[in-house]
Amino acid sequence: MNIQNNIEMKLLAHFDPAHLEVINESFMHNVPAGSESHFKVVLVTPKFAGERLINRHRAVNAVLKEELALHIHALALHTYTHDEWHHLYGDVPDSPKCLGGMQRQA
Repeated sequence: MNIQNNIEMKLLAHFDPAHLEVINESFMHNVPAGSESHFKVVLVTPKFAGERLINRHRAVNAVLKEELALHIHALALHTYTHDEWHHLYGDVPDSPKCLGGMQRQA
């Protein structure tokens, strides 16, 4: 079972995020190698507009209630609206345009 993938799939389906990061931080703790027990989630979605931080966290916890009950020991949540994310971190830059592999334009 891959807990990280389950978390990602559930959050994508429920929140339709503009940005989602699910980071397994278990290696930073005293757990066996390969553990999936400590996670950090960065979630940016318009669904958080007008919601207090506690309500955002409750919404995420509700979606992940099974994982929290059975697998997750610690869950760090960083929840933002798009405007909050943009104000704090700006936009993610676009990737450069492809130059066609080995072909370069002069």
